[in-house]
Amino acid sequence: MKDTKPELLIPANCLEVLKVAVLYGADAVYIGGEMYGLRARATNFSRADMAEGIKFAHAHGKKVYVTTNITAHNRHLSGLVDYLKELSCLDVDEDGKPIRPDALIVSDPGVFTLAKEHAPEIDIHISTQANNVNYLTYNFWHKLGATRVVSARELSLEEIKGIRENIPDELEIETFVHGAMCISYSGRCLLSNYFTGRDANLGACTHPCRWKYYVTEEKRPGEYLPVFEDDDGTYIFNSKDLCMIEYIPELVDAGINSFKIEGRMKTALYVAAVARTYRKAIDDFFEDPALYRKNLELYRQEISKCTYRQYTTGFFFNKPKADAQIYDSNVYVKDYTFFGIIYEITKDGYALMEQRNKFCLGDVLEIMEPDGKNLSVKVLDMKDEEGNPIESCPHPMQKFYVKFSELPKTFDLVRGPSKSGDN
Repeated sequence: MKDTKPELLIPANCLEVLKVAVLYGADAVYIGGEMYGLRARATNFSRADMAEGIKFAHAHGKKVYVTTNITAHNRHLSGLVDYLKELSCLDVDEDGKPIRPDALIVSDPGVFTLAKEHAPEIDIHISTQANNVNYLTYNFWHKLGATRVVSARELSLEEIKGIRENIPDELEIETFVHGAMCISYSGRCLLSNYFTGRDANLGACTHPCRWKYYVTEEKRPGEYLPVFEDDDGTYIFNSKDLCMIEYIPELVDAGINSFKIEGRMKTALYVAAVARTYRKAIDDFFEDPALYRKNLELYRQEISKCTYRQYTTGFFFNKPKADAQIYDSNVYVKDYTFFGIIYEITKDGYALMEQRNKFCLGDVLEIMEPDGKNLSVKVLDMKDEEGNPIESCPHPMQKFYVKFSELPKTFDLVRGPSKSGDN
């Protein structure tokens, strides 16, 4: 099993990002519909976009999983039946075969029961939200018909290896290897609902773990006491982001079948950069472990071009210590800015783009290609959709044409080092 290359599982919050994930190295993509997933604030997929995305992924030999991992209340159950029936046949292809996701990601036993009854053709993966920390739990779900279980983020590699040794070979282990960490146990947070009435377990988390907190004493109301030697308060729940790009051999040795990236609310640039970097790291390791070790610095450089909150290895090697938290700020490190995606190339060599951040005539930017190449290019000319010359693209989401010093390809991404004031 350790000779089998693990799946690289990438998040997507819309059809455009799904296509980017597929083209930049994902083996599978996980997405949310408009209901019943744990990222209600993400853009998410309509039925039509979901069908188109699954068709696109399958045409490239990739898979799509759909999140239905809320903790369901009685009021959700009748709607879930209709939703699951819809997922079982979103559309039909040219041969008349149903278009449907390859798996559903489920945490609630009630939702699991409905999925088995109303979408029996679709595999079921058990979400990390189900707090899967021992091999008996894995075997429990396997006996009920699950094909994969997502490990709790609180497990060490040794614990995962112990699970692998005590479950059937055909039962797959999926594990988060990169992205944001949650202060609550495998994401089961009560703070958001308590503070704001928005339930994290129904997809409406307000991320109170990123807020600044103070301590007060019962008999001295209004008098803030410093936490961690800081009179301005501290972000005591604010975890660093997980990053295991330097530990691919250890992840493989633990018997993990699917390397999962967190981030269903992240940009196309984030998805492309993380997917491409982990794709290369995994492929390099399976080609030659010496090649993987040789390229470690390259992986570090590329992964640092994503937005992140500093990095940690989480629980994989031991319980996190105080330095796994960030106490002075809840903002991301952002070394690179996303400018847009190349949608098409005209006959006269202009690239059609849609603005994500402003850049100007004469700027030197970087074109990011799916095959791993980065091209430094200069902006030689710009014009609006009507063909009128422009010197910059100041309006968010505006479409325009740009000529670079080197010819890009469709679905290349354009980025550049961040400047003060970049979004």
